[in-house]
Amino acid sequence: MSINKSITHVILTGGVGSRLWPLSRKSQPKQYLEIFEGKSLFEMTVDRNSHLANKVMVVGNVDNHHLSGKVMDKTQTSYINVVEATPRNTAAAIAFAAFASESEDVLLVTPSDHIIDIMENYNNAISEAVSKAQEGFIVTFGVIPTKPETGYGYIEYKGDKVISFREKPNETTAKEFIAKGNFLWNSGMFCFKAGVLLEELKQFQPDVYQKSKAVWEASKDGFLDLNLSLEIPSISIDYAVMERSKKIKVVPASFSWSDLGSFESVYDYLVFNGHSVDQNGNMVIGSDKHTTFLGLKNTIFVYTDSANLILQKENSQDVKDIYSELERINSELLN
Repeated sequence: MSINKSITHVILTGGVGSRLWPLSRKSQPKQYLEIFEGKSLFEMTVDRNSHLANKVMVVGNVDNHHLSGKVMDKTQTSYINVVEATPRNTAAAIAFAAFASESEDVLLVTPSDHIIDIMENYNNAISEAVSKAQEGFIVTFGVIPTKPETGYGYIEYKGDKVISFREKPNETTAKEFIAKGNFLWNSGMFCFKAGVLLEELKQFQPDVYQKSKAVWEASKDGFLDLNLSLEIPSISIDYAVMERSKKIKVVPASFSWSDLGSFESVYDYLVFNGHSVDQNGNMVIGSDKHTTFLGLKNTIFVYTDSANLILQKENSQDVKDIYSELERINSELLN
């Protein structure tokens, strides 16, 4: 695919990966862990899109921007750096990227912590999205689901039209979605012209628009002011724009995709790539020490220097509750 002179790859790096504690910490969130063939998810994100765009922008925060910088140095990628003083959710993060761009620039917005395979299908989806974005649409990527996953939001669609956005479902609802056949996983990836996105944000969420604009205009070398930032409502881009705008299109894509948001998805990925499990499906992550599981099935043992976690694979969505509890007591174990 030829480089279009005005495509910017915007990488959002704000997440803390609370469902991957204790591997993922505030000082080393999951997107920077080099546990995937010696690369981090962030580095893989940079590599995967390097031929699709001619500019790269990283929207990060004060806690992690130095980690992003290391990856950009390692991959020798020059980039526009936007550093949030405090997390204000995706509507503000994406607004900053748009304010930092020319209004005709096409932005390809991706999280920094996803695994994507089947690159031909991925590149085709990007190509289709870019042409729709150039026509003035805001494009969201919906991944054709392979199972009734409860950890993702869904998009109900017909052709390239979005009928509705749905929150993470319970198992019964997820099975209904799959049976109906016109539901996609909401990938959290977007493509649009900067000016189009800002117009829609201004229309539907003027407070986020005005306050993000004020923060951007007061920024110094991409660093954003804390006190001004705290005034921005913390709202997701889905709620602020996607669920309201009439300019939304969806590209249904059949690349293989996971947000690696839980130990169950990390487990599946590692098994696929040859990580060892015993005959009862038990896995060790983070240690080479000989470990024997007796009378256990599908158990994941996560080893780190300061904390270990032992869980049933099926309980992997509940790790965020442990993280929340540690946050409540201000535990050192999150750092």
